[in-house]
Amino acid sequence: MSSDSGLRTSVFLIMKALVLDEYKQLNYRDFPEPEMEPGEVLIKVKACGICGSDVHGMDGSTGRRKPPIIMGHEASGVIEELGPGVSGWNVGDRVTFDSTIYPLDDWFTRKGRYNLSDNRKVLGVSPGEYRKHGAFAGFVTVPQHILYKIPDGVSFEQAAMVEPVAVAAHAVNISKIQPGQSAVVVGAGMVGMFVLAMLKIAGANPIIAIDLDENKLKLAVEFGATHTINSTDEILHEKIRQLTKNRGADFGFEVVGIQETFSLCINSLRKGGTAVLVGNLKPEVTIPLQKVVTTELSLLGSCAINGEYELVLDLLESRKIKVDKMISAVAPLSEGAAWFNRLYNKEPGLNKVILVP
Repeated sequence: MSSDSGLRTSVFLIMKALVLDEYKQLNYRDFPEPEMEPGEVLIKVKACGICGSDVHGMDGSTGRRKPPIIMGHEASGVIEELGPGVSGWNVGDRVTFDSTIYPLDDWFTRKGRYNLSDNRKVLGVSPGEYRKHGAFAGFVTVPQHILYKIPDGVSFEQAAMVEPVAVAAHAVNISKIQPGQSAVVVGAGMVGMFVLAMLKIAGANPIIAIDLDENKLKLAVEFGATHTINSTDEILHEKIRQLTKNRGADFGFEVVGIQETFSLCINSLRKGGTAVLVGNLKPEVTIPLQKVVTTELSLLGSCAINGEYELVLDLLESRKIKVDKMISAVAPLSEGAAWFNRLYNKEPGLNKVILVP
């Protein structure tokens, strides 16, 4: 429906969306189209990836996706309409967007650290203090300052993978790892694979991937791991020391966020090493304080993304990062509930699923 001025009117417009109506209950149903605020654009969604945080969130265990909510923050699409005050963008532009909506007048934003903004919101999340519907829908609205143009050589499905790659890029960027320094990556899941790829680009060596799943470890070699070790290996730490001049790794990237993997990461480091903490499945872990103090370990938290989208889009366009191997399926949004359940039940071999409205 359009008004006489040629603009769409949000009143009475209905779209299809995948809605978390209750925990573990996703319904593909009619839902009102989102209304634009000043400075926002309306995007016709072309692809949206199912993030692990969405899968974990749908059962209520994270407390960050309280129903009813349209999840989805790894997305791409086409600008359908420009809101008041938008400039520099055109209807029809192919775009992706940051998963974090941050205010421009925040102290942290002004200091170049918008990922730490006190008032940031995440698309498709409803922790209680706010509710921002996401992109498992026909349309989504986002502010213009989080938009990025998709290069011609990058597909909508590939652009929907930018967010997890950017999370990995941010972790590697803030580590300040140098060429020739060693790194252990604990957890060869989606983000872990891209951490491996970014470490390879950064020139790290050796790059040691650790995981329980042998199939993931085989794939880790394709993404940049020079060595792999199964986390059940009884001489795991001895092998790490053998690969790192009998010292331990310069850097450890923990990409899971539970006690066991955190401890493994800490114990893989040399004296004076740095643990970059990316995963946070659990809100708390126990820190071996004496070990951290007496060996001068550094613990560095890595939160989301802070401007890495353009870098990742350039890497995708130049084929220096290849995401297609991590896409297990591209499916209609109408089948989304079934795919969520398959991911929730940890179906072997299933990685990223992209849903298309």
